Amino acid sequence: MSDASYRDAIFSTPLDRVARFSFDEQVVACFPDMIRRSVPGYGQILGMLGVIAERHLRHGAHVYDLGCSLGAVGLALAGRLPADAFRLTGVDLSPAMVSRAGETFATECPEHAIEVVEGDIRTLDYRPSGMIVLNFTLQFLPPADREAVIKALFDALEPGGVLVLSEKIVADDEQENAWLVERYHDFKRANGYSDMEISQKRTALENVLVPDTLAAHHQRLARAGFQRSHTWFQYLNFASIIAFKDA
Repeated sequence: MSDASYRDAIFSTPLDRVARFSFDEQVVACFPDMIRRSVPGYGQILGMLGVIAERHLRHGAHVYDLGCSLGAVGLALAGRLPADAFRLTGVDLSPAMVSRAGETFATECPEHAIEVVEGDIRTLDYRPSGMIVLNFTLQFLPPADREAVIKALFDALEPGGVLVLSEKIVADDEQENAWLVERYHDFKRANGYSDMEISQKRTALENVLVPDTLAAHHQRLARAGFQRSHTWFQYLNFASIIAFKDA
């Protein structure tokens, strides 16, 4: 990336009133550090996307990265697949993210056909695609809007296409969920976050990030038309699902 990334210290000082979390310039500046220290297994999920694309993506097919942030999915695919293997459109609501991602692709993989557009995935006019990635994006939509988005993605996928959906989740069992949340906070402490930072970020994300259970995700995918969906990765209360549109 052309500009330096900074350590995430957004919630390191006491705030009289914690604002709602948003993907603004302050978050963009420290986003790589934030997501590395806040999302268990993020690097492993990214690393497998190229492998999944090699196995399931028709050569030359279009790929969507919805909620693309700084373009990590595009970089992961470009690092593993040749330039003619796919075309990718990254979509994000944040102008700051879109601008930085575009700069990164132009610098890091100019030979790949990757574009980044500002847009709302709830109203996007989707083109036929062989693979769609939703990495920790659906959880930021109002729950009432999620069903229609998943149905639109199913309709956009070509026969034989795949949807990769990664999300923070809640467990059905209250005791299990409490344990997962406690260990997640331990994970963040081990990565250098203070109790105050953990508490303040949790408050900022309240009613902004609303997670579902794994069962709710699989049921929603089935209602949209996906014949099969598998949870292929879980690390604490973070998981990734692959859903298949049969040929």
